[in-house]
Amino acid sequence: MTDYRKLQNGSDIRGIAIVDRGEAAAGRPVQMPNLTEEAAADIATGFLAWLCRRTGKKPQELKLAVGRDPRITGAKLTDGLMNGFGPYGCRVLDCGLASTPAMFMATVFPEFACDGTIMITASHLPFNRNGFKFFTPEGGLNKKDITEILDFAGNRSPEEELEVLGEKVNADGFVHRSGEIIFPAEGADIITPYSAHLRRLIIDGCGMGDQPLQGLKITVDAGNGAGGFYAKKVLQPLGADVSSSQYLEPDGMFLNHAPNPEDREAMASVSMKTLSSQSDLGLIFDTDVDRSAAVDSRGREIARNGIVAMAAALTAEDHPGTTVVTDSITSRQLTAFLEKDLGLKHLRFKRGYRNVINKAVELNEAGTDCQLAIETSGHAALKENYFLDDGAYLATKIVIRAAQLKKEGKMIESLIETLQDPADEKEIRIPIRTADFGAYGDTVLEELAAFVVSEEGQAKGLSLEEPNYEGVRINFPDGWCLLRKSLHDPILPMNMASDVPGGCAAIEEVMMGFLSRYEGLEL
Repeated sequence: MTDYRKLQNGSDIRGIAIVDRGEAAAGRPVQMPNLTEEAAADIATGFLAWLCRRTGKKPQELKLAVGRDPRITGAKLTDGLMNGFGPYGCRVLDCGLASTPAMFMATVFPEFACDGTIMITASHLPFNRNGFKFFTPEGGLNKKDITEILDFAGNRSPEEELEVLGEKVNADGFVHRSGEIIFPAEGADIITPYSAHLRRLIIDGCGMGDQPLQGLKITVDAGNGAGGFYAKKVLQPLGADVSSSQYLEPDGMFLNHAPNPEDREAMASVSMKTLSSQSDLGLIFDTDVDRSAAVDSRGREIARNGIVAMAAALTAEDHPGTTVVTDSITSRQLTAFLEKDLGLKHLRFKRGYRNVINKAVELNEAGTDCQLAIETSGHAALKENYFLDDGAYLATKIVIRAAQLKKEGKMIESLIETLQDPADEKEIRIPIRTADFGAYGDTVLEELAAFVVSEEGQAKGLSLEEPNYEGVRINFPDGWCLLRKSLHDPILPMNMASDVPGGCAAIEEVMMGFLSRYEGLEL
């Protein structure tokens, strides 16, 4: 029996796939791999069992697909998954280098029509990490589904395996590599039809012929992840000048900068390139292309609150008055822009892309129109696109509007020109140094809420933000602060913003004064 639950990361699986020898050189403890080929094989079997139970099909009736980002451990984990699928006779497509949204579309495109797919990726995490994301035609899996998969993977008995999956098939036709049996999956290309799909969206959306991006200069930064196809296979064939694009070639070591729209260095890099090349627009993707951000013609970031505002502005044109669900750390200024300038409704919910997506789906099922679920991290999911968090789809929406606006003599930044930024912003991540860090964090949050409504808190002009769905969000006279538990780690992230320059210092002083009473917090 193996406990694989430690690999669960919410609705994903993530682990250490290879030793990072730089850790020893830097004097840090070396972390040993826990996401191995053997683990991948067990997890594949768990996913297969979960699918059989969900669909009522036998393994031999299922069609699956596997894709990966450029990480150096992707190929060996693919082999591991194939070893897990192989003995049960299901049909498996090996899509090679792919993006996470494209792997979902393998369940939708009729020429693929897969019952389930797996994307091998760890998003923006370092090169030595890797993981799995799972899809069915209904979308990405939820936390409960991942738990069920891992429980079967690590704790199945021979009797249960036989009951759920049936007899293993004859191994004839298998090939051997390094003494292991590798299932001979069929090669498949998902990126080509996916790129064609995005090109068609741009052509139809622009309404300006087959070369609608002629005269538009766009800088694409793929961070050496899987997103380089967007410049070469989507934009360039439609006439865009992508000559200023950078880091398009896949490289699983990510040597130039982190492939992450939230990373300051990455955003500075694409901003400078967009500005120096006099591009009309810059676009940046994370490793597996489920997140994106943008840069305007003046080199200014359209990220965090800005990318939420941009996605909402594009959505408002076709869906006036709709609700936008965001994560919990969005600014007051964003709420004002959404509700006053765009005439939309803003529901500030929780961190976690599955949380915002599930809330949006829930609202629609209850009769409230909600077209957009988006995190400040760049995860954007639109109802019109299966509520799939797809960085390339959001980029496509931006490109369409940029082409239309250029024809009118305007730039894409004109859509969000009234969005104001906080005068000061800061995030502090506070480690919890106790064994039962979850309960300890709950205690801190409960007592913080009580402090805010106490005489001392009232004397400081504090109040609780209501409604609030995560942690404790506090209104200060000139700003706000949110203290919450991390989704997965023994950390209390503390986000704050002020309407006055340097105002976070005063907020931080109040918060640290309160938190200093807790010996289990590393301040």
